[in-house]
Formats: sequence, C-alpha cells, structure tokens
Amino acid sequence: MRRGNKFNGDRKCKTPHLDEDNIKRLFITAVNKLLTEKDEIFTNFESIKNVLFDTESLEMEKAKLQNEMEVVTEMIQQCINENAHVVLDQTQYQKRYDDLIKRFESTKSNLESVSGLIKDKANRRNDIECFLSVIKNQEGLLTDFDPLLWHSLVDIVTVYMSDDVRFAFKDGTVI
Repeated sequence: MRRGNKFNGDRKCKTPHLDEDNIKRLFITAVNKLLTEKDEIFTNFESIKNVLFDTESLEMEKAKLQNEMEVVTEMIQQCINENAHVVLDQTQYQKRYDDLIKRFESTKSNLESVSGLIKDKANRRNDIECFLSVIKNQEGLLTDFDPLLWHSLVDIVTVYMSDDVRFAFKDGTVI
C-alpha cells in the first residue's frame, strides 16, 4: 500500500492559524470600514435594487407555465377518458399519454425553477434589506465584538493567510 507524502518530512502544518480574538479584531476592523462607507452602500443599493430584484418577467413566465400545466393536465384527463370510453390502439394511446406526461413533467420542472428564482430574489432582497437596517441603526464605529452584528452582517469569511482575511458581507461587499 502506497502512503501519501502529505508532509514530505516537514510535519509542520502550513494552514494559517487564527484564534478567536484575532478573528474578532479583524471583524471589528472590517465592520468599521463598512460603516465608513455606509452612505455609498445605501446609494448603490437604491440605484440597483429595482433591476437586481425585479421579478416581473419571472412572474409572467410563472403564470404562463402554470397555465400550460393546467392545459396539459386537462389534455391528460381527456386522453384517459377517451381511452376509457372508446376502443383505441393501445400503442398509440400509450405514446400520446407518455408524450403528455413528459410535457407535464418538463413544464413542472420549469415552473419549479422559475418559482425558485423568484423566491431566491425575494430572499436576497430581504437579506440585504435586513443588512442595511442593521448598518443604518449602528451608531458610531464598533469598539467591541458583537455576535448579533456578526450574524446579521457576515455571509462568508475566507482566510488566505493570517494577514489576508476577507469578510464577504450579506450585501456583497468584500473587505
């Protein structure tokens, strides 16, 4: 059995180590930078929110797909009723039925996808509006770590090196 050479003789881990106090300190620094730019953040959000979170075309597509599902459902029901009351070639019936089912499933999948996009845009808008509300209500710069701010503001923290840590906030800002 071949063993990997994970350390190649050097048994020291090269992953940067950050303790809780350093992470809190870096968070405070990042939030304070964010707070100094909050007017720009609000201005940017106002200018892009209608475009970024517009669901009008998706809502129209959703209505179209819902209508299509109703039509196909009715066609399937008619197909079944016809087969129950009229002598049909079962091979042709089965092909017609299978084609309708495929059409229904395809439409259903598209509807779920569009509904998911609408829900995602609504959730992202809500997340950003909550983020902005927290920023708006924060008076002055941060001096102490606040776990509620952490949960309200931070989306992802990426550690590249011990001196290169990036905070991605819920509005998309990366510091």
